[in-house]
Amino acid sequence: MKAVLAGWLDSDVGYSFRTSPVAVAAAVVLAVCVFCAVFANWVAPHDPFDLTQLELGDAHLPPSWVGGGKAKYLLGTDEQGRDILSALMFGTRISLVVSLVSVALSVLIGVSLGLLAGFRGGWVDGFLMRLCDVMLSFPAILVALLIAGVGRALFPNAHTSVAFGVLILAITLTGWVQYARTVRGSTMVERNKEYVQAARVTGVAPLRIMVRHVLPNVLGPVLVLGTIQIATAIITEATLSFLGVGVPPTSPSLGTLIGQGNNYLFSGEWWISIFPGIMLIAIALSVNLLGDWLRDALNPRLR
Repeated sequence: MKAVLAGWLDSDVGYSFRTSPVAVAAAVVLAVCVFCAVFANWVAPHDPFDLTQLELGDAHLPPSWVGGGKAKYLLGTDEQGRDILSALMFGTRISLVVSLVSVALSVLIGVSLGLLAGFRGGWVDGFLMRLCDVMLSFPAILVALLIAGVGRALFPNAHTSVAFGVLILAITLTGWVQYARTVRGSTMVERNKEYVQAARVTGVAPLRIMVRHVLPNVLGPVLVLGTIQIATAIITEATLSFLGVGVPPTSPSLGTLIGQGNNYLFSGEWWISIFPGIMLIAIALSVNLLGDWLRDALNPRLR
């Protein structure tokens, strides 16, 4: 493992990372957030899902450094008496899981359709690109809001896993278009190159050519786009949860916490929504900065 890490740091991409203070700072912030989210069961001071630990008498407590706060609630509590710091850690886990799964599905669908459209061409390309045009004609958040709202209406008493599935589906169906168009353009360039023509002459099946030969050469832009889209998916999840059609209210995701805190914002209880908002900004900004660095690092013209 150490040898692999040392080899990566000595590569061109590793050197670009080491010499970029912005990329290093963004990676550190993101690593801290991901660590707290993954190991929330061990590092969180309290368990916001454990009803036996909730004390309604401790509801609406300010941060510990503000008058009236308690030392055991560093960032204060919400209207249910949940520790904001613990809720942030568990909420970040929910936001990251939803965004990563939805981006992975978007990449799978978008890359497959883009590869098929660019390689086959003809009516297949025309149909898929018109489908992309239709999807792009509607705001992504509006489509996600419609799908999530319909899903919640059809399954009002559904299990939490079903609600998460509807949310992931809503984000996935609004995110695959960018990958399809990007891969389609790159595939149209690659399909006319000599190595593809040589594979065709030797009788290699078209599916094998797409998967074994063309796909590895079009994944560079997809990697950069996927990194940036993670931040977009996190914000979309938070927006849907804020509007009440995303994560169930019993799950302390970042969007849910911001939405609940918004009801008490003008009564002086700012910490319920401000701290989840800061966490959301920190994650989205760090992911975007890493995506920008990765785009520059993988572009040979900028080296």
